[in-house]
Amino acid sequence: MAGCSQYAAPPRGNPHHARRFGLPTATALVMGNIIGGGIFLLPASVAPYGTVSLLAFVVLTVGAVALALVFGRLAERDPRTGGPYVYARAAFGDFAGFLSAWSYWTMTWVSNAALAVAAVGYVHVLAPGHESKGVDLAVALLALWLPALANLAGTRWVGAVQIVSTVLKFVPLLFVAVAGLFFFDPDNLGPFHSGGGSAVGGLSAAAAILLYSYVGVESASMSAGEVRDPERNVGRASVLGTVGAAVVYLVGTVSVFGTVAHRDLVNSTAPFSDAVNAMFGGSWGGTLIALAAVVSIVGALNGWILMSAQAPYAAARDGLFPAAFAAKRRGVPTFGVLVGTVLASLLTVVNYTSGSGGVFESLVLITTFSATVPYLLAAGAQVHFLLSGRRDEVRAGRFARDLVLALLGFGFSFWLVAGAGYAAVYQGTLFLFAGVLVYILMAARRAAARSRAEAPAEAAPADGARPAAGTAV
Repeated sequence: MAGCSQYAAPPRGNPHHARRFGLPTATALVMGNIIGGGIFLLPASVAPYGTVSLLAFVVLTVGAVALALVFGRLAERDPRTGGPYVYARAAFGDFAGFLSAWSYWTMTWVSNAALAVAAVGYVHVLAPGHESKGVDLAVALLALWLPALANLAGTRWVGAVQIVSTVLKFVPLLFVAVAGLFFFDPDNLGPFHSGGGSAVGGLSAAAAILLYSYVGVESASMSAGEVRDPERNVGRASVLGTVGAAVVYLVGTVSVFGTVAHRDLVNSTAPFSDAVNAMFGGSWGGTLIALAAVVSIVGALNGWILMSAQAPYAAARDGLFPAAFAAKRRGVPTFGVLVGTVLASLLTVVNYTSGSGGVFESLVLITTFSATVPYLLAAGAQVHFLLSGRRDEVRAGRFARDLVLALLGFGFSFWLVAGAGYAAVYQGTLFLFAGVLVYILMAARRAAARSRAEAPAEAAPADGARPAAGTAV
């Protein structure tokens, strides 16, 4: 098994399709995974709290960048595919590593189903008048399987799709953000803090909504084994991608706040479209932003489908997931891609055929907690390495700075847990415990395999000796 050596063996298959990610592609992977479809509703989501939500963006960005730097430091220590799983297992053992991989895996395929369903709403704007459950289901499944096919074609295609989709969604968002500054009207901003309670309470409430806007900072470390010079490029890509996403988030939100009147923004269902219409007139803004949203979601699915295969791939190398997940073709864990996409597709079918969104909404709620488990364990692993006399395994000479960053990353991750809410933590914990049964089964298989390997060979009879009576010959 590949997990027997320190680093995974190079993937087999056609090398033409298994190209390693350079810094631009790794950065696009991080930025594309962070920026999904939610950004197009964010300004309206936080508008009820006033402009204090802009301050919440700044605070969260500091925490997200700190976590990105922690992943970069950890990748210097161990640049294998699997990211948070690899670090948790190295610091705390197999069980912690499994919990990290299990949580991350379930988070990815459930959230992929949610992204596919979200894409349907924007397709309705582009092609109105064709609403039906059957058509919606077909569109959602298409949104899942087109990026999956790109993944199955190999890392070369994954990287190409990620760069193109990131550019196509970054350019219109940045255009709205920059153009909005020229139409900025301070009277549209509304109060610094609106609603009851204190400004600090408003800051926390806005932050709770914005927290998951930065899920994806770990994307480069998850695919470290496919990144060229990962000891250097994983950290750079993590920070550049996070900062790039933060610039789009912050400047875009400021522009929307300054071009759409606060009373209208609070009730808006398409804030970026409203901003374009306010700047240039007409109603073409809705079509432009809907197109950008579809591209953004498909690009995010391209990256997240790869992420859904990387965590179980890394765990399978070490015998913590079924061995089939460790198979790679063209640099991509194909079995993991297929399983994750099939599960997301089944959940999507349930969403459109059950007649109730209750089950779907509950599963999506679980992802808000599941995303935080790998972050907490990875940040905790960095603190563990620094305080347990293993500083040389992270990087010597930077103890104080690395410790501060690790504690900031841990605090940010803990804030993510708190922001998830009681229901998400409760349901997510139950789902996490369900994975314990899988761990028990895999641990029992490994123990049985070791027992068979270590069992002494049955003694052979001496030359010339006759077998005992009753012994079959």
